[in-house]
Amino acid sequence: MAMNSQGRPTHPGIAATAEVKTFSGHRGLDHEEALIFENESFVKTGVDLPEPKAIKARLGGLERMASIGLPGLTEPETMRHYVRLSRKNYAIDSGLYPLGSCTMKHNPRLNEKMARLPGFADIHPLQPERTVQGALMLMEALGGYLMELTGMAAVAMSPKAGAHGELCGMLAIKAAHDAKGSKRNVVLVPDSAHGTNPATAAFMGYTVRSIPAKADGTVGVADVTAALGPDVAAIMLTNPNTCGLFEPDVVEIARAVHEAGAYFYCDGANFNAIVGKVRPGDLGVDAMHINLHKTFSTPHGGGGPGSGPVVLSAALAPFAPLPFVAKEGAAYRLIEQVADAQGAQPFGRLTAFHGQMGMFVRALTYMLSHGSDGMRQASDDAVLSANYIRASLRDLFTQPFGDKACMHEVLFDDAWLKETGVTTLDFAKAMIDEGYHPMTMYFPLVVHGAMLIEPTESESKASLDQFIATLRALAMAAKAGDVERFKQAPILAPRRRLDETKAAREPKLVWKEPVQKVAAE
Repeated sequence: MAMNSQGRPTHPGIAATAEVKTFSGHRGLDHEEALIFENESFVKTGVDLPEPKAIKARLGGLERMASIGLPGLTEPETMRHYVRLSRKNYAIDSGLYPLGSCTMKHNPRLNEKMARLPGFADIHPLQPERTVQGALMLMEALGGYLMELTGMAAVAMSPKAGAHGELCGMLAIKAAHDAKGSKRNVVLVPDSAHGTNPATAAFMGYTVRSIPAKADGTVGVADVTAALGPDVAAIMLTNPNTCGLFEPDVVEIARAVHEAGAYFYCDGANFNAIVGKVRPGDLGVDAMHINLHKTFSTPHGGGGPGSGPVVLSAALAPFAPLPFVAKEGAAYRLIEQVADAQGAQPFGRLTAFHGQMGMFVRALTYMLSHGSDGMRQASDDAVLSANYIRASLRDLFTQPFGDKACMHEVLFDDAWLKETGVTTLDFAKAMIDEGYHPMTMYFPLVVHGAMLIEPTESESKASLDQFIATLRALAMAAKAGDVERFKQAPILAPRRRLDETKAAREPKLVWKEPVQKVAAE
């Protein structure tokens, strides 16, 4: 019997899908979704409330004179609106997220379960200490592990993110200089540093002195030594650095900095590459922030809640900010006042309360579930994954500092795209059509057309192989002259490519109700 030849084609083709126009504006299960202010009306609500009784105003003339201006939606409409928006997002839960220097790793659901335990999720920072002993014990335990992993003498738990941690560490350095009567006003920052490093130093009133990168992408002892002087307060160095390379001269750099009477601040954004492998304190680091959302799997992005504890050397430990946890016998207490700091000289406090409790729970859960050997393996796997991508693409892509091993992230430049008519931005936009969030583009600034890829330890070999195959296919298309494909991309995304220059110069940050045009009589 002959096979039935009727039915739909098995492969309709991408081009046809992209050109389909629908009456609703929807594309299959991808729904077109207007802004919530454009939905329905401003006069209805999904909740029935009785008309309030007349009351005497107590706001002294400050009461609202007009409607609140929120759209009226039913519960199903509200739910659909946010679910549809969520489907337009790319997330680590939907695919590989190769952002270099951002460590978009999987957040184990065990961490989330622990953070939602009533004893952690429902507490309030103003509760009496006797009612939050478990939370304080957890903070003390997490801080202890952070000091053990870094080889440092003290830890400040309250900073809310990496940049906040940088401010904490640099304030401790300033306090240490002030205590010695040393007036220094310069901070050394390598050209390849995260932008928050010079920003933090400048915010504090320091003059930033740049240190150039060597031809191999690292910082040289001679360049640091030449920049040192009695006016230098500290150096802010990232290790592994933003080019994905371990700084081989870090110990000598630390020695030179200390001999000049300055301190060594290490940006700990890339600590996830060396956890369990080396302790920053043993390298001569005096202060380092730790991004729990990068290294220890707490959620990342969306503006928070972040967490950036700062570890401090013995030289800076006395200046750690308030509050901090102290154990007295079997009980735990928060040291909130300078008078209770037992001879320490806290520089003050950074925030109203004690840090991000939910992030502390998630990070400690990650540590306890992995153990010391598991955290070391995570570092090994992160480095292995990055080098697997490097080795798999090096025949098509170009590396700015030569074909050598990297740490947890691999950096390519755009030299291989020369004369193709395709830019780094074009290539990144084409990745969106292939179902991938682009890698970090044009950073670090020391590399032209930079493409910084960090796969993390979370991805399986199968996942990496598919990603590598996709990048190879795109690279070969670019080299073959298929320029139009890249210039038009993304074609399959909910929105086409923006005029990015106009978007940057003329951003629309507030929704305004369209002016109703009245037809001329």
